Formats: sequence, C-alpha cells, structure tokens
Amino acid sequence: MDLHDELPPAVRAKELLALAEEHHARPARPLGTHEVVGHLVKAYALRAPGRTVSGPFAEEALRIAAGQLALAEQRGSLGLAVLIAHAGGDGDYVLLLTWIEGDMADLAVFTGPAGRPQELRPGRAGLAPCVWEAAVFAHERDAFARRVLDGTGPLTERLAAWSTDTVEGDLR
Repeated sequence: MDLHDELPPAVRAKELLALAEEHHARPARPLGTHEVVGHLVKAYALRAPGRTVSGPFAEEALRIAAGQLALAEQRGSLGLAVLIAHAGGDGDYVLLLTWIEGDMADLAVFTGPAGRPQELRPGRAGLAPCVWEAAVFAHERDAFARRVLDGTGPLTERLAAWSTDTVEGDLR
C-alpha cells in the first residue's frame, strides 16, 4: 500500500482532519508536590479554553488520589505519583499515574461532569490519557528517568530534583 495514494479502510480521514482543525494548545501549571498517604504526588492543573481548575477541584483530585493510593502498595507502588486535574472541554478528569515496580506505571482515570468534581468516578476500562494529558505524562516519564533512575547522589536529593522538574505553559 502506498500511503501517498490511498489509506487503509479503518483510517477515518474526515474525523482525523476535523480533530486537526480543532486542535489547540491547553495551558498546564504545576500545583506542587504533596505527601498523600505516604506517597510523594506531583500535581498539575490542565484546562480547556474557558475552563479553570478551581481550588475545590484540586482538593477533590487530591482526595481521590488518597483513596487510590491507600491500596497502591498492593499494586507495587514505589511511593511516587503524578496527578492531573483536567478541566476538559467535555467534562472534568483526574488522572493518577503511580510509578510501580519493574519500571512500570499504574494509571487510574476518573471522569465526571464539568464543574462538579464531587461527581468524579472511575473511567471506563481502557480509557487512556488524551493528547494534552499524555504530554504531561511524557514530561514526567523523562523527569522520573532523568532525576530518579539516572540521577546521582542521595535519594532525598534526587526526589527534590524530581519534584521541581515540572512542565508549564501551553501544551500542544
């Protein structure tokens, strides 16, 4: 098959081009590193145009993280996690990525209606980060490898470097 002449039948050209037409930057900002149920959690706010991550939304995201992290040791947690509170275009999302044993990560996604963080519930099976959330996690994967796994010096210094290695600004 020559991709310059034809596309496979499952490629939805019309929908892909519509997504490309509407794609925009979304601002991300760090919300600090918090101790939650004994874990270090680096938190972020991400928002669609016209939306904000309010104080109550950020607090609810940390409360959700606490519930999820309460059982994280049973899933092999190494005690470090990344939290995203995302005021999305079609609702609110909380994502929690926990670094676990074996160079792997555990991901939990919560979804709910816009502006009602108390109604966030676990997302459907198979739900994964959107393009903007994935950009935050891509940075965090690199920060974890660079600062913690490949870092030098005492672990406390490595974790301090990891906690301040954040992404901020418009993500595409």
